[in-house]
Amino acid sequence: MDSSQTQNTSLQRLQNVEKTIVRVLELASGVMDELAAPTGPRKEFINNNCREFMQMIKDIQFTLRNEIKSACEYRPFEKCDYSCRISNEICCKKLEYVISQLDAIKLSIDQYEDAL
Repeated sequence: MDSSQTQNTSLQRLQNVEKTIVRVLELASGVMDELAAPTGPRKEFINNNCREFMQMIKDIQFTLRNEIKSACEYRPFEKCDYSCRISNEICCKKLEYVISQLDAIKLSIDQYEDAL
């Protein structure tokens, strides 16, 4: 699958999330209307809407987590310098190690020359 297809399906999944969010808001509104009804709320209606609401929230969370995870796998976050900073830190540690080894070699050479 090429990147345009991946992006397209990703956009489709995010569009579905958007539609689900609209439906979640409609469910919440329906529950609020039912709670405010002059005859009192119908328990079965409230239970069904709340159950559907919670399932949709879980679906939204699942989809968004997967989209974020897949976005991280193939492209870095914009303006993220974490990998560059870590790479620089590793290079600095390597240089410090090499310098310490060179200092040890120099010390050994100086000691050898002094012994002569």
